[in-house]
Amino acid sequence: MINKLKSRAYDFLRWSQKYTGTDNVYLAKGGSWLTLGQVISASASFLLAVAFANLIDPTTYGNYKYILSLIGILGIFSLPGIETAIIQATARNLEGSFYTGFKTKLKWSLLGSLAAIGGAVYYWLQGNDTLPIPLLISAIFLPLTQASQVYTSFLTGKKLFNIKVKYSSFSQIISVIAMIATLFLTKNLFWLIAVHFVSYTFLNFFFYWLTQKKFQPNKKDDPQTLSYGKHLSLMDVTGQIATYLDRILIFHYLGTIPLAIYQFAITPPEQIKGLLKNIPLLALPKLTTRSKEEINRVLYKRIFQSLLIGGIMTLTYILIAPFFYKIFFPKYLDSIFFSQLFAITIILRAVSYLIGSAFQAKKLVKAQYIGTISSYSLLIFLLLLLGNLWGIIGIIIAKILFLLFSIIISIILWRKEILRTF
Repeated sequence: MINKLKSRAYDFLRWSQKYTGTDNVYLAKGGSWLTLGQVISASASFLLAVAFANLIDPTTYGNYKYILSLIGILGIFSLPGIETAIIQATARNLEGSFYTGFKTKLKWSLLGSLAAIGGAVYYWLQGNDTLPIPLLISAIFLPLTQASQVYTSFLTGKKLFNIKVKYSSFSQIISVIAMIATLFLTKNLFWLIAVHFVSYTFLNFFFYWLTQKKFQPNKKDDPQTLSYGKHLSLMDVTGQIATYLDRILIFHYLGTIPLAIYQFAITPPEQIKGLLKNIPLLALPKLTTRSKEEINRVLYKRIFQSLLIGGIMTLTYILIAPFFYKIFFPKYLDSIFFSQLFAITIILRAVSYLIGSAFQAKKLVKAQYIGTISSYSLLIFLLLLLGNLWGIIGIIIAKILFLLFSIIISIILWRKEILRTF
């Protein structure tokens, strides 16, 4: 009976391809696993958010998110673009990037650790007794945590989505359990930061080691992988800063409690957008083997489909948000309006993920530089301007305008690339 159902499902997916224009069997296999992974991730993050909302005060939570935001910016030094380059190389059976990527990220991440130590010294000299020790703890674990993440890129490049989901889901579940247990035992910021980094570092490295032992990546290397990864990392400097700048500005402009309100406003939409990350993860290994002309034939149809999916998600969330917060985040009802406004970014992010996959697949470095740096430079400017003028609302409007601009400039640059090809 099960085999018959599988056969009928397979036949249906193959039949439906002539209407959707996609490899639906590939999407069902890979997409179902990635969707499961995102559901598990979102559920774990949701449970942790509920624990934070109900077990510690907003001031401690605001300090906790501020420290993680600072460390997020220091992640620039770990060359995050190498992970995308590893996916591409691995998809072409050039798996040596698994090893070189780990070593390179580990080495460069030491600069992030030095910066974290410098930040700790700065706050200590300023008489701040809350931030220095958490920053020192972060500095110790930052390199290994960042470098070990290459295992997820290798598994994505090999299209082993089921293994990737199992490893990453287990890692997150254990980390969340450790954090929630810590919240029940102590409200001390130092312990919260320590448990966060110890758990993620140990689990990331364990699964890096397990991936190496189980799949034994070959030593074939693409000499362009590291250079391309460095290019991607360089162009992402403004993006990495802009990603965490909102929380840093709110911390400095308004304080820890408004930061907690803002964080709880953006957390549910960000988790929903996490489901949309399946788009580039599924698309990149496929698009890597296709020509620009082939991608262009289906790109705009995919954009429309992304708009439709993102729109349904956005509208649904706006309608249920008030009830959601009253049940799970009763201390943060002030976050509801901000969260509904921020939900507009869901539909825009769906489109930007898709277009970004096309650029990455064809290694359009110059176009990526122009699009990424111009978009994120605009975001940084808008965050500084509108955040100072209108606080949290200004920050959210800045993010909406950034995504609109990013989509428009990406489409313009893509069309130029296609015209140049012809």
